[in-house]
Amino acid sequence: MTVDLTTLPNGMRVVSERMPSMKSAAIGVWVTAGGRNERPEQNGVAHFLEHMAFKGTKTRSALQIAEQIEDVGGYINAYTSREVTAYYARVLENDTRLAVELIADILRNPVFDNREIETERGVILQEIGQSLDTPDDVIFDWLQERAYADQPLGRTILGETENIRRFGKGDLSTFVEEHYGPEQLILSAAGAVDHEALVAQAEALFGDMGSRKATGPEPARFTGGEMRREKALEQAHMALAFEAPGYRDPSFFTAQIYSIALGGGMSSRLFQEIREKRGLCYTIFAQSGAYADTGLMTIYAGTGGEDLRDLATLTIDEMKRAASDMTPEEVARARAQMKAGLLMGLESPASRAERMARMIQIWGKVPAIEETVARIDNVTTGDVRLFSESMAAESSAALALYGPVGSAPDLGELQARRAA
Repeated sequence: MTVDLTTLPNGMRVVSERMPSMKSAAIGVWVTAGGRNERPEQNGVAHFLEHMAFKGTKTRSALQIAEQIEDVGGYINAYTSREVTAYYARVLENDTRLAVELIADILRNPVFDNREIETERGVILQEIGQSLDTPDDVIFDWLQERAYADQPLGRTILGETENIRRFGKGDLSTFVEEHYGPEQLILSAAGAVDHEALVAQAEALFGDMGSRKATGPEPARFTGGEMRREKALEQAHMALAFEAPGYRDPSFFTAQIYSIALGGGMSSRLFQEIREKRGLCYTIFAQSGAYADTGLMTIYAGTGGEDLRDLATLTIDEMKRAASDMTPEEVARARAQMKAGLLMGLESPASRAERMARMIQIWGKVPAIEETVARIDNVTTGDVRLFSESMAAESSAALALYGPVGSAPDLGELQARRAA
């Protein structure tokens, strides 16, 4: 299987990978703009816009969009993240043209009907309310806010309630005008697809779009800090974050392997020491997430309020210990987990299409799977130990606490323990 990439004269990119055994295809347009591209008064508009995607165009009603994709047994959806907004479909081989046509219609001909705006306004407000009622959701928004204070990257994707209540057609149209130029669009497809046919259709549907360079997002600055909110819940929730490498950083793969060894599975250090040996929690994990220019190594745990202090201090101790005694066996196991996750995911056309779009956004090309696997394999135990040391002692930190957290140490105490 080979990846084909074509850039249209106006800057739109078309990338595809034919999977010979497939009888279906995953097709989407990834827009290289999300929550971090919003100005403060726009916070939440990228997500609002995504909600309006299937609410009618100049040529199709919302019902017609739903009927046309479901008449052929396909489905269509969208999502918003901090760096991209994606509009994608899954269809059988003979219906790929329909999928591309529907997505193009959604992107190029939205009507933003006022009645539909009011309907989705209510839906999004309910979504915000549900998030606020879900502690292990909202705590990550708070953590992001502390990690990147007073920056687009630190604001919630759903947006502030006040903004959602006032957004109208003009706000949606302005964001499209500012960030939905052809240079920001990546048509990505995998499965039973023909690249030349995709390029021809993309040229027909998007080729008349004029080039318009968008302003890039504000560079990220990890600030760190603490947010603590007491509430009478059954569980105390703790989320701890450390500044970590972005996608383009040479140590990106080291960070991924470190987080897996520390808290990425049942054999990981945090799971074994804090859950299995001491029984201090049901859920604990570590993960390393990345953006174009920064990243977060995050640890989350939920426990009883009376156990939170012990859990937090033991977490710091395990991070420090990893810097001195991380074993080759642990690193090998983490490498195997990372490679398995990558390769198993690529059995799905949807995962392949998404990976290609993100690689084009980050690198301007799609690295071969073999190249990525080699970079994972090249991470040594020494690399992970050095990275562990930086995480345990040097990296800036952010902390979010929610629930019966009165006994929890504050960020200053945890920082002192790191330095001890």
